[in-house]
Amino acid sequence: MTDPEQIWRTSYRHPGAWDTRFPPQSMVDLFEGSARAHPDAPLLDFMGRRYSYGETLDGANRVACGLQALGYGPGDRIGLFLPNVPHYVAAYYGILKLGATVVNFSPLYTVEELSHQVEDSGTRLLFTISASALLPTALKVLEQSALERLVVGSVAGALPAAKSFFYRLFKRAEVTERPQDERILAFSGLIANDGACTSPKIDPEKDLALIQYTGGTTGTPKGAMLTHQNLSANARQVARLDPEMGVAKDTVLAVLPFFHVFANTCVLNRTVVTGGEIVMLPRFNAKQALAELRRTQPRALPGVPTMYQALLDAPGMKPEDFKSLRFCISGGAPLPAQLKEEWERVTGARVIEGYGLSESSGVVSTNPYDGLNKPGTIGQPIQGTRVRLVDKEDPSRPPPEGEPGEIVVSGPQIMKGYWNRPDADADVFVEVDGGGHWLRTGDVGLIDEDGYIRIVDRLKDMIAVGGFKVFPSQIEAVLYQHPAVKEALVIGLPDAYHGEMPHAYVTLDEDAPPVDGTTLAQWLNARIGKHERVAEVVVRQSLPKTMIGKLSRKDLINEVMAERQG
Repeated sequence: MTDPEQIWRTSYRHPGAWDTRFPPQSMVDLFEGSARAHPDAPLLDFMGRRYSYGETLDGANRVACGLQALGYGPGDRIGLFLPNVPHYVAAYYGILKLGATVVNFSPLYTVEELSHQVEDSGTRLLFTISASALLPTALKVLEQSALERLVVGSVAGALPAAKSFFYRLFKRAEVTERPQDERILAFSGLIANDGACTSPKIDPEKDLALIQYTGGTTGTPKGAMLTHQNLSANARQVARLDPEMGVAKDTVLAVLPFFHVFANTCVLNRTVVTGGEIVMLPRFNAKQALAELRRTQPRALPGVPTMYQALLDAPGMKPEDFKSLRFCISGGAPLPAQLKEEWERVTGARVIEGYGLSESSGVVSTNPYDGLNKPGTIGQPIQGTRVRLVDKEDPSRPPPEGEPGEIVVSGPQIMKGYWNRPDADADVFVEVDGGGHWLRTGDVGLIDEDGYIRIVDRLKDMIAVGGFKVFPSQIEAVLYQHPAVKEALVIGLPDAYHGEMPHAYVTLDEDAPPVDGTTLAQWLNARIGKHERVAEVVVRQSLPKTMIGKLSRKDLINEVMAERQG
């Protein structure tokens, strides 16, 4: 009889890796353990001002005690409406030490988006900074939601004492006059205590550490409930991928935003596990990132493909700017093969493509740091993680032999469920071989004979062309082979005869010979299946991107449909 594991084409990094155990650990114990082991080592470098593990732990303790004095405690939801600034790290670990739950909010949110998620999560208090791009939004949310308090920090105060360019920049961007309102408290006032309050006992496997909002598989924002064990296990899983952990000095350039689960795990929590240092940028800017690369000589640079492309295109870029880099972790979007090749040729640093979701605390699979990297794949499952394929129509059975299936995942990093959404939980979790809590990712893929996973597309992105299923990413992969194409997105639009038809939208490389959409469409359609042929290729100056720089198919569809309607 055939082994059920073989039937399901389960894939592991190496024999036995899938059943590696990660003992329950709270995020507080994880952080405090590293702080005790490396009290004087630098944890944060913010524009040249460095904060040690001991100083950061003291700040987190003071945040916890300040919140406790205000009446907050275990189970409360407390939000972070912050870019990458030192306040984020102190508040993040301080909230966790209080036994409360962090809720991450993007600094790019509008008043309406922030208000909705504050209400949905029941966030009682919100941390922000006195930046003109953030504080006015937070003040409006304070007025129109059930939010009780704001804690407002000063970015200029976190910078080096010297009157640097960055100091002047942030001074100009700060809101110097704040409303006289007892609901608004300065960050400096919150932490004006000795940090010596009693902390509650935390159950790592039951207590929520983080609510991370995600579109999930339906596109509707939902709060993924991540426990302390979910986050601490994923941080340890990711740290173990590094073959030089504990040997080489671990310095990471943080251009990814901490409010996103990718950076939260792969930059913040993972670096705390290793006792490393995080060089922080409040937001991605290619010129500033190059300057920080030269100044700090980091070893690793996690990012999304558009960030790597922007660094290669940056004026004044020199290959020696990247000489310290060993590993660059790419996630958030498929990594074009041409970009991987160019980045590795110019920088000498290896790009490692991986995969994860908010619902998986960040990471499910990666290509190995050392060893065989297969371009176009998301690698193999990380330790303690199982990946299977299920039928796209019926997740209770495997897909037909040799055909793509929906990727489902099981492991210690998989979320507890969605915040107040039992209906969504019923849709996203599935039993496989009688075992529950397998997460349906909504991604369609294949697993090869070496256990490397290749994503074909997302279930919701498939285009139905006259009864045929067309995967946009396969068409995009062909478009990227054209020397003039820099970025590409393919979407399905209504068609009276076929139901839907693929339409391609591209941006062009400035250094390539000029080409128009008609020529590109002819070139493309000659290289793909008849049912995949696009109705048009539209050349644009730019394509919409998400908050972390990932090309956004959803936003492009919305833009195109709005243009068509009016």
